[in-house]
Formats: sequence, C-alpha cells, structure tokens
Amino acid sequence: MVRRHLPIGIQDFSTIRGDNFYYVDKTPLIHRLVSEGRYYFLSRPRRFGKSLLVDTLRQLFAGKRRLFRGLVIHDHWDWTVTRPVVRLSFDGKYNEPGNLDSDVASQLEGIEEDAEIEPSPSAKTGPERFRSMLQRFHRITGRQVVVLVDEYDKPILDVLDNPELAKANRDYLRGLYGIVRGCAEHVRFVFVTGVSMFSKVSLFCGLNNLLDISLDPRFATICGFTDSDLDAVFAPELPGLDREQVRHSYNGYHWGGEEKLYNPLDMLLLFRNRKFDSHWYETGTPKFLHHLMVERNLNPLQLENRLVAERRLSRFDVDDIDPRALMFQAGYLTIVGEERRGTDTFFALEFPNLEVRRSFNQDMLAHLGQKEEEVSWQGHALLEWLEANDFDGFAEQLRSHLAGIPDQWRLGGDLGRYESHYAAMLYMTFCAVAADVRAEESSSRGRADMVLRHGGQVFVLELKMAEGRNGAGAAATRVLSQMRSRGYGEKYGGRGEPIHLVGVVFGRKDRDLLAVRAERC
Repeated sequence: MVRRHLPIGIQDFSTIRGDNFYYVDKTPLIHRLVSEGRYYFLSRPRRFGKSLLVDTLRQLFAGKRRLFRGLVIHDHWDWTVTRPVVRLSFDGKYNEPGNLDSDVASQLEGIEEDAEIEPSPSAKTGPERFRSMLQRFHRITGRQVVVLVDEYDKPILDVLDNPELAKANRDYLRGLYGIVRGCAEHVRFVFVTGVSMFSKVSLFCGLNNLLDISLDPRFATICGFTDSDLDAVFAPELPGLDREQVRHSYNGYHWGGEEKLYNPLDMLLLFRNRKFDSHWYETGTPKFLHHLMVERNLNPLQLENRLVAERRLSRFDVDDIDPRALMFQAGYLTIVGEERRGTDTFFALEFPNLEVRRSFNQDMLAHLGQKEEEVSWQGHALLEWLEANDFDGFAEQLRSHLAGIPDQWRLGGDLGRYESHYAAMLYMTFCAVAADVRAEESSSRGRADMVLRHGGQVFVLELKMAEGRNGAGAAATRVLSQMRSRGYGEKYGGRGEPIHLVGVVFGRKDRDLLAVRAERC
C-alpha cells in the first residue's frame, strides 16, 4: 500500500492530481451530471468538498486532460472541445454594506484579466458587467459559457443576525443570479453550490430552472467519503484505527440513496492526528443556531425523532428561518428515515454521528452558562450511579446538577416549570458525555421521555411534574405503574440486557427534583 499526501485544506484539483495527494474519484457522477442536464444546484454542509467539486468541473471544461488520466471520465470526454468558464466564489467577508458589490466587482475584474479582455465601458454595476462578460465570452470564443458559483449563500448566512443587511445581500444576489436566466443562449452549463436551500422565490426567481440535486439519490455521494472510499482509497491510513469507532464517531450523513457518508475534513484530520476528536465541528461553532433555539423556545428534545416536511427543509429565507431546516442544511442534523403521507413527503432527522451529537450539546450547555468540565463531571457521575443501580445516588447527583443551571434560561420563563425543561437538560448532559441516549422513543402504546443504554443495561426514563413535595413519592410510583401498563420496557427485551423503568418527579412550584423511583422489568 502506497501512502500519499493528505489534501487537508486543498481545494485545487490540479494540485491534488499533480502532487501525489489522495483523491476519491467523483468523475462518474460528474459525467452523469454534465450529460443529463445543464442547470444544477447542490446544497451540502461546509467542508464537504463542494469547492473541490466546482474546481474539478472548471478544469474539465477547460480541457485539462492530463489531470484526469486514470479517472473514469478520461475515456468518456471529448477533450477537443473547451469552453470559457466563469467561476464566482463567495469566500470573503460580507458584514458591511458594499462588501458584496466590491467582492463581485473584484472577481469579475480578475476573470476579465485572465481572459485578456477589456471591461465593457457601459457596464456600471456588477450584474451588468456579468451579463456583458457572458455575451462577450460567447462571441469571442464561439462557444457557450460555463457558469460555476461556489458558496452562493455565504453573503447572506454571514449576516443572519443583521436582517436588514441579509435582505440587502439577498436582493443583490437575486439580481446577479437572474442574469444567467436572461443570457440562456450564451450559457452551456450552470452549477451552483452552497450550504442552505434558499427558496427559489426569494433568491432564484430569476433562475428558477435550476435543478436541485441536494436530495437526489443518484447524486447523494457526489461530495463526501463512503465506507468503500475509505477502504479503497485510504487503506494505507486505516491500520491502527478502530474501524467501528471510526464509523460510530464520524459516519452518518445521508441525503438519499443507500450509503451514508463521512465529512472529508473529519477523516483527513483523523488520519493525520490519529486522534478521535471533533475535527469538523470545531472549525465553526453554530452560535447563531444556539441563540435561535433559545429565542424560538426550541427544546433540544425536539431535534430528533421528529418528522419534518420535505418542503420545510428545502424552503429557507431571511424572513422564514426554521431552526431544524437550518441545522439540517448546515450538517448538524441528517435524514434517517422517510415517510409518505398522501402527496407529501416527511423526513425523520437525527444527529448524524457521535461527533456532532456530543459537540452540539456541549456547546448548547455552554451557551446556557454551563462549564464544559462541570458538565463532564456531572454527566459521568450520573452514569456511574445508574450503572450501579443506585437510584438514590442518581437522584442526589441530578439534584446537584440541576441546581447549577442558570436561572436566566428557562425556555422562555414559565416553560421552565414543566418537565420538558428538565428533560432537555438531562438529555443534553448525557449527549455531552457521549452516552447512548435517545429522546422520546415510541412504543406500541406510548412514548418514553428518554431511553439510555449504558453499562450493558437499558434505562427507560419518564419525567413528570407534581404540585408540591407532599405526595411526590406516590406520584413517582404512579409514573412507574403507567410505564409498566404501557409496556415501555418491552421493546428492549430482545437483547437480554437488564431493563430499568425510572420515574422522575419534579416540583412545579419548587423547581426542584422531588423524587426518583425505579424498578427492573
């Protein structure tokens, strides 16, 4: 097995192909893309290989045959035909008025200089200059133009916390992208990438013939690595790594089709550092998402095991931000199931893997004022009491943990009096210490608040509220009786593990843990 260089941070196709870097051949899908259509849009999370894909298309249409030797597309492409390529990449900063216009002007000027053509004196604005460029490229070369747009939505996503500037940037981009539709006779191929799926009405009204392949199973693996990619391409890097731990920690992204995917940055940094860490997640923390969840009173328990309409996931605008849609598009949630109801399609979402689940909840707790080391200590202590079946010790530990929660976050104030708040805090704590926990798992006769698998045992937890301390123990006993009658533990009996039903009661007025009762079923 011959080891190659790891292409960490390299998005230039010619560098990867010319300097002995690893490369996963995506050209079979690229060939299908170019052969079957002309106008495409692809949404994928950051650091998923979109920029490399765009640059590969650029080099392909430019006829750089030597770069494609040994790849599938090499023998299936007409290398005698080259086309002018206009590539726009929005990787700058756009947090001030005028930044976007200046960046577009600079990019177009660079393209004109590379092509050795003079700017049109009549083109005063970015969109006008763009139109003139497409027309002149076609006229000068006699061949239609390829338009590639990378990170099309970054000028908007960067300023979502500034709605007025976000709208201004959106409207500017709408005018820019609309030029492509008006120049259809000059354009052969269009490929647009980004993180979010902005509504065509809001952003692409002038380019509504884009085919969105983001959830098309045929192109599900056009970015990212599959298990077979790791085994075939990166085989020299795998010895010494626990393959199952690799899969559990990083695999799980899914946009249709049969295979789940790895984020490329995660794998490349794992191969370099030989350490299981939050490689992708730590390159950009979703602080805006945490703020949005608190602002919208979105309980973390509502992120998983929920069906979301497909149209909701693929409709996004500055004035209509669904946190779950944003989390899906940004890569913090992924599709784990699909359900048809009449003419509508619904998707079930979950965190894609251990890295994202643990890191997102750690950061959410930090956003709420919890120190990481305190959460870690408390979370592991709770797990130890459960593993020892010491439910009195678990109760005391949980009471201590909840006492440290800042009062300023109570899911909008009054909601903090209800069990959803305490369930959320317990759930996030378990997630933050990488426990195997699932929220609101359904059985044939109901839905348990939380199911935890730990130490070869299963713990089914149900949280309830009581008016006061008097009768709290009886209330916890009633919770156990209800769980037993609804068969909450029955679905977990097939693995031969001990199953414990755990009833947890909080005080509505006291805002404190009042009682914990447990029984083995």
